[in-house]
Amino acid sequence: MGIDLELVPELTGRRAVVAWMVGAYLLAFLITRFVTRAIRSGRGPFHDASVGGVHLHHEVYGIFLLLGTGTVLLTYAPTGSWRSVVAVLFGVGAALTLDEFALWLHLEDVYWSREGRSSIDAVLIALVVGLLLLVGANPFDGDDAPGELPFAAVVLGNLVLALAAILKGRAVVGVVGVFVPVVAVVGAVRLARPHSSWARRWYPAGSSRQRRSEERFPPGRRTRWDALVDLFAVPPRAAPASGPTVGRDQVAGPAPAVRARPPRPGTPGP
Repeated sequence: MGIDLELVPELTGRRAVVAWMVGAYLLAFLITRFVTRAIRSGRGPFHDASVGGVHLHHEVYGIFLLLGTGTVLLTYAPTGSWRSVVAVLFGVGAALTLDEFALWLHLEDVYWSREGRSSIDAVLIALVVGLLLLVGANPFDGDDAPGELPFAAVVLGNLVLALAAILKGRAVVGVVGVFVPVVAVVGAVRLARPHSSWARRWYPAGSSRQRRSEERFPPGRRTRWDALVDLFAVPPRAAPASGPTVGRDQVAGPAPAVRARPPRPGTPGP
């Protein structure tokens, strides 16, 4: 597996195309989040797009861009500057589409809800993949491999370890592990998160592994990744309060006690 990392890569050939794609992807994502926040808060000239009274999500533009660029690449195989143009359009389409990843997952508009955070997860994970490709990480480069069979075995083993890390609730570690095998090994041997697919299958209720997992990942535990997602997923302002209501993340407390009014003098008791 070829892992020839360069922190400051020379942007020529394939890496130049990747750089155009990643740069356009990141810029399109940041602009999209800026515009959607502005629409939500009612600032600026931006507004939701609709056709025939139907709201048009920006992922629709992204899907058409991905279809168009894919068709151009497969049909015409552009070279030179046109290849970079296609890379830019592909990056923009990927950003617009992944920014509404939660809509694919839940089949409803959860953009600004807790479930909508999965869109940011998808966008950032894809960005990590793009940056790894940019610095030279290539899990399928077998130029220096001793043979096809050993190379295939190493790639397959690494993918299994990366999948194990993902099933343990460590998606970022698993994706990075596809490109950097040692990261996949670390993610595969570490403790699974209590609500992950791995824990539900292999950590029986009441077992020591389940107990250690719950102690390691208590409810409400936040990570640096959560703080990064907060930069994009948190709404620009809270909804105005219209009275003592119970919100999505609040727990309803006991109802206030009602004092019994003392009977009036001369009135028979209950």
